[in-house]
Amino acid sequence: MSRIRPQVGIIMGSQSDWPTMQLTADILTELGVAFETKIVSAHRTPERLYSYAKGAKAAGLKVIVAGAGGAAHLPGMTASMTPLPVLGVPIESKALKGQDSLYSIVQMPAGVPVGTLAIGEAGAKNAGLLAAQILALSDTALAERLEAWRKQHSAAVAETPVRV
Repeated sequence: MSRIRPQVGIIMGSQSDWPTMQLTADILTELGVAFETKIVSAHRTPERLYSYAKGAKAAGLKVIVAGAGGAAHLPGMTASMTPLPVLGVPIESKALKGQDSLYSIVQMPAGVPVGTLAIGEAGAKNAGLLAAQILALSDTALAERLEAWRKQHSAAVAETPVRV
């Protein structure tokens, strides 16, 4: 989606976060929302984080989805440096199954909000949907695509269980 100016920035702390964060990208692709993806580590590339967060609005982004595991400072540090909404996706960790990531992201001080999603895959998918919902507030075509997506997914749910 590089030809269209991205509206959503998907950032993650490392390459190992991509399998989870790709689910955010998949949802946005399905809904026709332009996005960019970057590896931006709060701990290993702080200058990159500073530059990205400070320049995000001027670059035309409207929402940032930040996935991070372990200490998970990326969403909060990003939120502290941009006026844009930041959605945090806790990446499931090996040690504590993502609870460490969740607590790190959700416990933001008053005045520096991060919209925190569920741990792992569900959170990544919902972050894509939530980013699209935010953008749909001022984009009627996207609002229509989102409504159609929701109807399609509701219709796909069986009314009765299938015996196995």
